[in-house]
Amino acid sequence: MRDLAGALKFFSSLPIPAPGGDFRQSLRLAPLAGAMLGLAGGLVFVAALRLRLPAGAAALLALGFGALITRGLHEDGLADVADGFGGGFTRQRKLDIMKDSRIGAFGAIVLILSLGLRASALAALATAPASAFLVMIAAGAVSRAAALAPLVLLPPARADGAGRAAGGENAGLRPAFWLALPFAFLPALGASSLSACLAALVAASGGVLGLCALARAQIGGQTGDVAGAAQQIAEIAVLLTFSAAA
Repeated sequence: MRDLAGALKFFSSLPIPAPGGDFRQSLRLAPLAGAMLGLAGGLVFVAALRLRLPAGAAALLALGFGALITRGLHEDGLADVADGFGGGFTRQRKLDIMKDSRIGAFGAIVLILSLGLRASALAALATAPASAFLVMIAAGAVSRAAALAPLVLLPPARADGAGRAAGGENAGLRPAFWLALPFAFLPALGASSLSACLAALVAASGGVLGLCALARAQIGGQTGDVAGAAQQIAEIAVLLTFSAAA
């Protein structure tokens, strides 16, 4: 329970008291925390559909609620990565741009794409609300495990920051990837097939591995922003795969 509280406190703005203990240890339960956050967004989506709101509006409300309870943590990381990788010409300049709280053209464009892709994918799943609910739980769990992948696979690009604090060989993050697997196949309990679940997992993994390769080439490692971008890429991949299968 202490680790779960720590994971939820890190990934959300929920009023959870500081649990104490090793912060890095709590990230092992990132998929469970992500599943709970996905469940919350799924409830908003299903409730909006029950109120007969258009599928697109229901999807945007669910995503907006998710961004609210996570403080836009992952969206901010995605925007910073897009600005840094797109706007900097040297490694240090890229890192400086990523640390700047202001958003640039690359970040704004990527945020619009992220929101649009996720909203359109959710809207396509609206004909089967119960199945969409399970998909959102799976997406929440898998994408939070994906956020840890750069921390495990890449060295820190900075001497400080969240990436430095959470990453490393001894961080004990690997159990999170095994914990994410049952959630990845949760949609099979609804209208989704096992092949769709496997395809979503492969798509999310491929997207995150591609980001890790890009981050290594651009800045020589990972930062907290790269972890946030990994979450967004994985969530987009999962939702798009299930919407295509539907």
